Amino acid sequence: MRVLVTGGAGFIGSHVVEALTARGHEAVVFDVRDDPGADVRDPEAIARTLDGVDAVCHQAAMVGLGNGVVDAAEYVSRNDLGTAVLLSAMAAAGVGRLVLAGSMVVYGEGRYECRRHGLVRPGPRDVGDLDAGRFEPKCPVCEAELEPGVVGEDAPADPRNVYAATKLAQEHLASAWARSTGGTALSLRYHNVYGPRMPRNTPYAGVASFFRSALARGEAPRVFEDGRQRRDFVHVRDVAAANVVALEAEAAPGTLAAYNTGSGVPHTVGELARALAGACGGPEPVVTGEYRLGDVRHITADSSRLRDRLGWQPEVSFEDGMREFAQG
Repeated sequence: MRVLVTGGAGFIGSHVVEALTARGHEAVVFDVRDDPGADVRDPEAIARTLDGVDAVCHQAAMVGLGNGVVDAAEYVSRNDLGTAVLLSAMAAAGVGRLVLAGSMVVYGEGRYECRRHGLVRPGPRDVGDLDAGRFEPKCPVCEAELEPGVVGEDAPADPRNVYAATKLAQEHLASAWARSTGGTALSLRYHNVYGPRMPRNTPYAGVASFFRSALARGEAPRVFEDGRQRRDFVHVRDVAAANVVALEAEAAPGTLAAYNTGSGVPHTVGELARALAGACGGPEPVVTGEYRLGDVRHITADSSRLRDRLGWQPEVSFEDGMREFAQG
């Protein structure tokens, strides 16, 4: 299979290219890092690159929480306009298979249960509570403490920042393309991906990268809130393998199928910081109590659908992955 990988020179995309090649596929890289003219928003450039392509693995995106709404137009342009241009070109070229780099951020807050009211969906956290160090969402009915759980793909979408909104829009665009063309679309909703080649020293990098950069400078990682935020940290090679599995899988035409892509083992942000500090031999993390508006408290995935239906299985443990990442 000849697969166009947008963003194929980037953090995740470069690992996807390697995984495709190892499986005997031909990967065609389309990335502004390799060619300044390779902008996914350029219809002519995309059309030329689709010649002879069997499928597209769409990794190109502007990622991370960024700077609030200040860069909203850039997020929408790169993520949503770029996806629309790509899908239009795919329709014209008759390329009928898409794997999209989705994200768990489309869910907003994760799954919560109240002992009295069962499954509930808390609203955005109050600034006054955050300033006072009250980070846990409360039951919207009785304000009791909630028990966080794992989120399935059927949970309602509730994007809570600009990046999240653009990732959900990408899925809607892909779904519309699939219905219109009879193509197959799969969205892999990545959780917190980390590993070799992860970007450094940018407001769009992930928390693992922030911590590693601090340790490389001999500084203590600064952990926001109380460090007890739950996340699912999944290694980039496992994510790349999931993309190959999705590209090779049988899929229903005319629909978009979403798959959570996480390790299945939740860890707190504090645990992440301590694991990296230990692996780097650096100073112990400092819990600051600071917060970022738009961050959610807990979000961890139920990735059983991807394992059960497509046969994917993560292979890199948290401990092994952190040791490798610390040295990268």
